[in-house]
Amino acid sequence: MAENTTIDLGAYMSESIRRIMAKAYKNVLSNPREAKFAYRMQTLFQKSEKRRQKMLEEEGLEVPPFLISSISTTCNLHCKGCYARSNGIAEDKESARRETMAPEQWKAVFTEAAGMGINFSLLAGGEPMMRKDILEKVAEVKDMIFPVFTNGTLIGPSYMEFLKKNLNIVPIISIEGTAMGTDERRGRGVFKRAMQSMQMLKEEDLFFGTSITVTTENMHLVTSADFIDQLRSYGCKIVFYVEYIPIDPGTEHLAFADEQVAEMETLLAQRRSEYADIIFLSFPGDEKALGGCLASGRGFFHIGPDGSAELCPFSPFSDSNVAEMGVREALKSPLFRKIRAAKALGWEHTGGCTLFEHRKEIEKMVI
Repeated sequence: MAENTTIDLGAYMSESIRRIMAKAYKNVLSNPREAKFAYRMQTLFQKSEKRRQKMLEEEGLEVPPFLISSISTTCNLHCKGCYARSNGIAEDKESARRETMAPEQWKAVFTEAAGMGINFSLLAGGEPMMRKDILEKVAEVKDMIFPVFTNGTLIGPSYMEFLKKNLNIVPIISIEGTAMGTDERRGRGVFKRAMQSMQMLKEEDLFFGTSITVTTENMHLVTSADFIDQLRSYGCKIVFYVEYIPIDPGTEHLAFADEQVAEMETLLAQRRSEYADIIFLSFPGDEKALGGCLASGRGFFHIGPDGSAELCPFSPFSDSNVAEMGVREALKSPLFRKIRAAKALGWEHTGGCTLFEHRKEIEKMVI
């Protein structure tokens, strides 16, 4: 896909969302409550696609279809290679934590975003389920779906009642594949607790998924038919693969090179054809096939805990803030535009995350 075909990229992403929602709808037909919700969102997404296209044509404003938002600056775990702790999002000491927007501010941001045709925001942290006050408030924005990337250890009876009432809050439970791999990275007993949460969600017939950090060492394991069959038995409807970003020095060998990116795309295409009842997603995915990285507002941008409009969770540079100026104005960020003008999103890289690999060049662009 050529770098200058912005409208084509928008059409590609919109079509991808349509396919995902159509599949999600089929997956929940046996559950009237979930099916009604999925049908409503399908209809809404069609209107939102037209709204984004209209804003592009009339205002020249490119509105991404989704956001990534870090709502929590705390976490109950200390996972190895955690980008949130490395970037200063998650801190144990209260004095070291970044400011966090109030629940009402988050609701206002997402209400504006939904009005612009943005219907997804991935919620991250820290551990987002440590901020139930924020989740309760953003759940009121019924024109958005919020996949919550959680370690799964805090899901109990109270959260189950909340999730049953708010189907737009979708748990995405993070594991590392096996029990050994998960506990080695996340802490002893975390895998067992995550599986217990999945079991509770399955018993309530709630739509949920899993997130897996995929590396050169575990790629074949976590994409194998045997592993996917296990996830299916747990009740997972979404499998979200996050390619490893080498935050910790000395772990560069775990990150994908171009050949692993291509192989991963081939494996996912095969699994999608084999498992009609599961949605498979990857991030950042095949950036080159998409004409470059989707960050910096091209396909999404990242909102930090304090409202800073950042390029990406792995590249937390910012010159604007949604709490101060709103989403519309933040999308006009000089930094976002500067990166595009410099064709930074099409930089050559060895695989994985383009912006993380070129963070020194980006630092020089920050005003």
